[in-house]
Amino acid sequence: MVGVCIIVISIVKGMPANSVNYFIDKALAVDSLLFMISALLSFLSIRLECSTVGLERLAEVIFILALVSMTLIAMIFSFEIV
Repeated sequence: MVGVCIIVISIVKGMPANSVNYFIDKALAVDSLLFMISALLSFLSIRLECSTVGLERLAEVIFILALVSMTLIAMIFSFEIV
């Protein structure tokens, strides 16, 4: 998912600069960070030997949040809502 964010950021960078492209660029950078945090928390929940139910739950919530934000960004990008 981080790769998808990077690809779209690259596409946006090649377009003429305006406020929508700036917003999409920054939002996808934050979104890729959310995906990375989710992956790290998931990895830690697998590797740690103590109870990691909280880490698993947090990883799931952050992942869903990142997916929803990526969908909203895609809608804004596709339909130029902003």
